Amino acid sequence: MAQQPSSEEGTTLITHEKPAGNPRSSTISACFNFINSIIGSGIIGLPYALNQAGLPFGLLLLIVVAFITDYSIILLIRGGNLSGTSSYQSLVQNTFGFPGFLILSALQFLYPFIAMISYNITIGDTLTKVFQRIPGVGPDHILAERHFVIVLSTLAFTLPLSLYRKIKKLGRVSLLSMVLTLTTVTIAVIRAATLGPQIPPTENAWTFAKWNAIQAVGVMSFAFICHHNSFLIYGSLEQPSLAHWSRVTHVSVGSALIISAAFAVAGYTTFTGYTQGDIFENYCRNDNLATFGRFCFGLSIITTFPLEFFVTRELSTNAIYSRDLSKAEHVVVTLLIIVVCTSVSLVYDCLGVVLELNGILSATPLIFIIPSVCFLKLSTGHLFQGENVIPIILVITGLFVMITGLTMTVLYPEDCSHGVEMFYCANANVSGTVPPA
Repeated sequence: MAQQPSSEEGTTLITHEKPAGNPRSSTISACFNFINSIIGSGIIGLPYALNQAGLPFGLLLLIVVAFITDYSIILLIRGGNLSGTSSYQSLVQNTFGFPGFLILSALQFLYPFIAMISYNITIGDTLTKVFQRIPGVGPDHILAERHFVIVLSTLAFTLPLSLYRKIKKLGRVSLLSMVLTLTTVTIAVIRAATLGPQIPPTENAWTFAKWNAIQAVGVMSFAFICHHNSFLIYGSLEQPSLAHWSRVTHVSVGSALIISAAFAVAGYTTFTGYTQGDIFENYCRNDNLATFGRFCFGLSIITTFPLEFFVTRELSTNAIYSRDLSKAEHVVVTLLIIVVCTSVSLVYDCLGVVLELNGILSATPLIFIIPSVCFLKLSTGHLFQGENVIPIILVITGLFVMITGLTMTVLYPEDCSHGVEMFYCANANVSGTVPPA
């Protein structure tokens, strides 16, 4: 039974009776889970975001997006406190009724679905180059064909994992994914120091700001969104209070910002204006260290895919059925979503545009707008009172980013050069290999 809501910092917020022995998370464990939910596949596009925005301004935007993420996560819990709810969906439904619930459900479906498409594109980009390091596998080999690799990874890994009915069976995936992602970040930093000085910077590489910076906000929003896990992690705390939750959020988002900024700067400073939506497209095929990074990141994506799929399937089935699915229905729905997602990723291969659209259409309203409008609706007193100023600014900013970002993405899409070996790879020293005697 829920306790009486309280908006005072340090008091216990919404809690529910749980069976005896139900495990609670320590602060460290909660922070780890939160960091892992933020640091995922989205970081691969952050160097491209700096290429769009300019290095100094891009870093400033990254900090701002992290701050907004931190603020809106806390705002969600405050909104749950005011409304007596304990999930994102119930908060929105309680605040704006069934129409609000439908809008949120659509956005929450759209985000993981487009994310899965980006995962498949990434798998096709990275693993084809990994396979080409196998003796006898050249650019014309079937293992170097992105369509075949995407279908192969789907049939061999993502589809079988997605057929599980219970997400708890994927519990060990998070730790593996986190380790692989941190390994990828480390490799990017190493190659920035060893490879970057050998690649001539492009014109205006160090410009403070660039005109298409709004598109970068979409990519950054995609990388930082973690709101769907907020209530779950909050509810698992040993001491679920606003003060405790704020500390967990600050530490988690701050740590994620440091890791993300390190990867973004390392990637961009290595390739400057040549930086692509998938940073691994910039590394040469015969770069062994980068190949290991591709392998780590590709495996991380494969293990992360089912986690997003569970959200997509649950939202789909809840909209169609009002009961648990039979085994046959479960398989049919799973296959249908996988087939549609895979088909789109086979047709389109420019990762940067996919990240931009998902960030602009899904992540931006889920981070900027919805938590803010829920809090404003639930807040008592005058609309423009002190605590409402920042939520109002976030709503206006979110609408501006959505409208402007979508317009610019459609008018000025990424110039994708998938699979094309970059010109600097002709230099043996740049590729990280020793030229033959």
